[in-house]
Amino acid sequence: MADTTEDSETPNPVDELVATSHSITADGRELSYTATTGRVVLRQEVVSEGKFDGNQAKAEVFLTAYTLDGTQAADRPVTFAFNGGPGSASVWLHLGLLGPRRVVSGDAGAPAAPPYALVDNAETLLAHSDLVFIDPVSTGYSRSVKGGKSDEYHGFKADIESVAEVIRLWTSRNGRWISPKFLAGESYGTTRAAGVAAHLQQKYGMYFNGLMLISTALDFTTLDFSTGNDLPYVLFVPTYAAIAHYHGLHGDRPLAEVVAEANEFVERDYPWALARGSRLTEQERQSVVDRLARITGLSPDYVDRVDLRIEHLRFFTELLRGKRLTVGRLDGRFTGWDSDYGREWMSEDPSMTAIIGPYATTLNHYLRAELDYLSDLPYEVLSDKVHPWSYKEFENSHVTVTDKLAAAMRANPHLKVHFALGYHDGATPFAATEHVLAHLAIPRELHANIDIAYYEAGHMMYVHEPSRVQQSADLAAFLRSACTS
Repeated sequence: MADTTEDSETPNPVDELVATSHSITADGRELSYTATTGRVVLRQEVVSEGKFDGNQAKAEVFLTAYTLDGTQAADRPVTFAFNGGPGSASVWLHLGLLGPRRVVSGDAGAPAAPPYALVDNAETLLAHSDLVFIDPVSTGYSRSVKGGKSDEYHGFKADIESVAEVIRLWTSRNGRWISPKFLAGESYGTTRAAGVAAHLQQKYGMYFNGLMLISTALDFTTLDFSTGNDLPYVLFVPTYAAIAHYHGLHGDRPLAEVVAEANEFVERDYPWALARGSRLTEQERQSVVDRLARITGLSPDYVDRVDLRIEHLRFFTELLRGKRLTVGRLDGRFTGWDSDYGREWMSEDPSMTAIIGPYATTLNHYLRAELDYLSDLPYEVLSDKVHPWSYKEFENSHVTVTDKLAAAMRANPHLKVHFALGYHDGATPFAATEHVLAHLAIPRELHANIDIAYYEAGHMMYVHEPSRVQQSADLAAFLRSACTS
């Protein structure tokens, strides 16, 4: 059992890891595995006046690794997983989908009551791959060393380089260079995953078999509601339609039919109408107002008042205003109350407030009670300390990693990429990913390396039990396929 309370006070920090043994029945068989939990020290090579002056400790990064016992480690796949934010720890993928233990958090309309349950995950990806969950600096228990500057890691490039270094170290120290290797990222974690894959490939020749990109954010132009950028207004509409359908605003029509109608509208008529602006005739404009209102579940008057452009936070606040309810951004199936139903933007996301308690509670219990890792540091599930996040590499341009993903795929034609999209995800809408993939700079034949799965849930689609079970099976199938191609 490791007590790491004083780690941050150590002048010359060293790795602090604790290993425990466990077993689980998964994929129809009993699996014995080792969990290794703790912080590894990241060091930077120091050169003074042209001379090597040693490795300086810069940060201590928290990780949890699961390795199956009794196997040839070099032949076994390994998946490195992280969430996004920026500022999120890896708890969501860890206890929600991939790890051998999972939280029972409840779902939309039926949230679990505290103190919450932690159960075996019979669908864990550990049945098919070893797992390493990484918390970037300032999330989880990851911190800069004493005297270090945390904000050095709070930015696009530095974040990619530090997470990539954790992966390089773990791979080298555990003799896993010839193991099939995968990255699993969620939300901004998909931004990170594309960058990490390209960085490790280009700098160290570490090639990956596959990327699992869940609720993707690859080109921020598709997500940034800003003056002069009509793309998000277009690409969010199919998600608005799905959310409106969930809340009964499309009658008994099938979801697929509703989404198909929305897709048809945003692929042709709607972008044309936005581009026409004041050149639309009154009849043309009214036709667009009526169609957009019918598809999104909003009133024609509201659509007209916002000049045909529905911003996402306004949508989540407006859709069920008449019922004195807001709907979730991360998952539009969730509803919540507010203190003022005249406001333009809801005061909080009901889908986040519904799940953060179960995940934070069970993670803090699990690390101490089952993985024997003790620390008086707060485990930062969602840290605001990383803000402002630096995108200095994109000064005077928009943030995108589509070039990095495309470059990685072109250089490694065996790289497979799986996309998991939630119909009710109001943070990273599925149509935005479809748009990005349609414009990805890869040869046509490499599109066969792309696998897409859709789920009737939101950003963390695994909080919906049918989606969790199906997604687990989909990821296992993808991993097996990427290892044998």
